[in-house]
Amino acid sequence: MKNLKKLLALALAVLFVFSMAACGKSDSLTVEEGKLIMATNASFPPYEYKEGKDIVGIDAEIAGLIADKLGLELEIADIEFGSIIPGVQKGKYDIGMAGMTVTDERKEMVSFSDSYAKGVQVVIVTEDSGITSIDDLEGKKIGVQEATTGDIYASDTPENGGFGEENVTKYANGNLAVEGLKAGKVDCVIIDNEPAKAYVKANEGLKILDTSYTDEDYAIAFNKDNTELQTKVNDALKELIADGSVQKIIDKYISAE
Repeated sequence: MKNLKKLLALALAVLFVFSMAACGKSDSLTVEEGKLIMATNASFPPYEYKEGKDIVGIDAEIAGLIADKLGLELEIADIEFGSIIPGVQKGKYDIGMAGMTVTDERKEMVSFSDSYAKGVQVVIVTEDSGITSIDDLEGKKIGVQEATTGDIYASDTPENGGFGEENVTKYANGNLAVEGLKAGKVDCVIIDNEPAKAYVKANEGLKILDTSYTDEDYAIAFNKDNTELQTKVNDALKELIADGSVQKIIDKYISAE
């Protein structure tokens, strides 16, 4: 009888340990308690860029409001764009937010929030370029930021509206792609419209084609297993869209022209 009691006590102790561990796991909404860690690439103005040591922009401000609603402190990690989704997949970061377009390929790796902004991919060329439309890009050397929508679309086959991997030069960020264009290493750069406007403004002799390449929806990326965080962020985002906070931030950085 004593042995039976000991076994029962041991079994109850083991069950208690496992139940406590399970509770701890389910309560762990974020990678680090009390923080919302956002992975981004801070070379994509006006969505994310650096002012001194600070990362600012549309995504940074929206993420800050979301973190406030969740009672969390926002922490932003500035990494290569191509490392954002793998980092979110591995649980290194809570969210990925970097002017990120929702695509079928990315949806296989991560989950997404509702869209909070629209993006337009455009083409930057030199002012003396003979390129006047998207049709003129066939056979040209195209610069893109690696792993971005511009890269995905441009690198696709001509049958799918792309120009083929062999015609695409991938750069670590938009700045380097624009420098490649200025140096004559590529004939154009495909990138989001808002960063494109900033690059053209900062570099004489460049212009944006009147015709856009493609339109897209921006959203926040999550680890597929963290449905609780996805739901909470989505709820907060809906409130911020409904009360006009998101549009106010976008209008602050993007003129209505």
